[in-house]
Amino acid sequence: MPEFHENIQTFVPIYEKKRNQSPTDFGLTNHIRGVIVTNGTTNDLIPEVKSFIEEAVLLCQPDDIHICDGSERENRLLLKKLQENGTILPLPKYENCWLARTNPRDVARVESKTFICTERKEDAVPTHKLFETGNLGNWISPDDMNMAIRLRFPNCMKGRTMYVIPYSMGPVGSPLSKIGIEITDSAYVVTSMRIMTRMGKPVLDSLRNNSEFVKCLHSVGSPANGVIEMESWPCDPERTIILHKPSENLIVSYGSGYGGNSLLGKKCFALRIGSTIAKREGWLAEHMLIMGITNPKGEKKYITAAFPSACGKTNLAMMTPTLPGYKIECVGDDIAWMKFDSEGVLRAINPENGFFGVAPGTSNSTNPIAMQSIFKNTIFTNVASTSDGGVYWEGMENEIDENIDITDWLGKKWNKNSGKPAAHPNSRFCTPASNCPIIDSAWEDPKGVPISAILFGGRRPAGVPLVYEANNWTHGVFIGACMRSEATAAAEHQGKVIMHDPFAMRPFFGYNFGHYLSHWLSMEKRGKVPKIFHVNWFRKGSDGKFMWPGYGENSRVLDWIVRRIDGEECYRDSAIGRIPTINGLNLNNLEYNVNISEIFSIPKDFWIEEIKNIQKYFHNQMSADDLPYEIFDQLNALSRRVEAL
Repeated sequence: MPEFHENIQTFVPIYEKKRNQSPTDFGLTNHIRGVIVTNGTTNDLIPEVKSFIEEAVLLCQPDDIHICDGSERENRLLLKKLQENGTILPLPKYENCWLARTNPRDVARVESKTFICTERKEDAVPTHKLFETGNLGNWISPDDMNMAIRLRFPNCMKGRTMYVIPYSMGPVGSPLSKIGIEITDSAYVVTSMRIMTRMGKPVLDSLRNNSEFVKCLHSVGSPANGVIEMESWPCDPERTIILHKPSENLIVSYGSGYGGNSLLGKKCFALRIGSTIAKREGWLAEHMLIMGITNPKGEKKYITAAFPSACGKTNLAMMTPTLPGYKIECVGDDIAWMKFDSEGVLRAINPENGFFGVAPGTSNSTNPIAMQSIFKNTIFTNVASTSDGGVYWEGMENEIDENIDITDWLGKKWNKNSGKPAAHPNSRFCTPASNCPIIDSAWEDPKGVPISAILFGGRRPAGVPLVYEANNWTHGVFIGACMRSEATAAAEHQGKVIMHDPFAMRPFFGYNFGHYLSHWLSMEKRGKVPKIFHVNWFRKGSDGKFMWPGYGENSRVLDWIVRRIDGEECYRDSAIGRIPTINGLNLNNLEYNVNISEIFSIPKDFWIEEIKNIQKYFHNQMSADDLPYEIFDQLNALSRRVEAL
């Protein structure tokens, strides 16, 4: 993307000037620069955290400061405050569940306004001499980042409380975990972060042993014209910006109160900053679910899987298998941090503490486990509400009485003949992972769980087989680099266009994608790498209908993957990788007419066009210097194999 510019003279804002000063001697333990600390004490804060808070106070000018302890009492008080402000509504049908309705202009990730700040542009994004723009990240210079902060943040918290959220990504004290401090003016963010992370005093205590933390500054914003469109959901959509500075482990977000734009432990820390830390330290921070699979013999394997949002990640992580004797357990549904242990085994933790899942499409037929998880201690955002005190979204048509009245996500009366969705397509549930009835017993194991396979996948209506296995690690990295999928509602894009989404990380890279590929390739030299597979539940036949039933029947694909992990010779080579033999999949008692030869067919014309699209994408997105030669070799080899079909 082009550099970020604003028409203002260059200067260094207060926030940057304070960074280079030594921590202040605060004296009184209940004040920071004259602002009253309304909860906790600054005695609990190490000097580095005190200094970070002071910088934010000087810049944002809040009325008071609340140091979050993560307690149930604190949570109840914040929920009460949010209810009084009209930000959330109680859902009496369930236990401690709430509904938030955002400003309609604040409903999705803002990829076009998300930037990585480095001294050299090529460290953040791939470069190309002929093409000025790309979609593998946006770069901003340090000077422009300073200007962006100075134009937005001064006095933005005037009249508000500044909340200080100490949180751990991963079990507190785990060698695979990292700590963040998020400063925000949104109580909604605090209550959501309490669900999504381990938050509170134990995290502050752990900082006494290791003072390293990721700095996260967030404000819902204060519009330049002083007019807040929706008092219950303040935001500044015209000036929203999300900034990451990997060299300082710093995240700065302004203008949005929604999801990953404001819950800075999610994509901003877990993936963008996390991936840069992982590169420095030799591990992987990935947009992947983690699940345990136990076969009928009682043998258990753990796998990770990378799909773009709304492509079935949560459904897979919480699958109810139809294949007899199989058991699925969930470690996490969105993020995986993976590191080799001392014996060279790749181990993974889920750095999150909750699920932030897409609501539409989730139902008792598609994901009964999710439905059993989300109606306790949950915050719903932008779903519809029902007259009996519950929630509704597309997919729940068979689960609601026809006499129940529905109010849509905009707060208006709704009926199914309106032609409009009741819930926003990107509406969400934010629920504790501990609610999940199939949560894995090792999900909080500080050592992590051993990974035997990595899956890539997406929505591909044509040409891509149900499942295939990479020939080797390098080929698997190539498959991840070439991932394509229909666009989803989680982002700003419209329509069902096929988009390139390498590793399901396209919006989340914290550094140059070419360097990211090199890092993945290097993992083979660090330890025992798992097998890599690609899956596609969404292929359609000539009649326009899905060729595979999906959901619990996907356990049949997992069965084949597990058998391949164990070395069973149930595959045959193809032009794109290893696919099941004609009888390789267990289809016993499958009540669905599956044309096996068609669902595993590899149409030559389709794949010739696919290769052209991949070639064009790589050519347009980066120079030859950025793309590792191993990826070039894999692309050329694939082209030769397809031409020979």
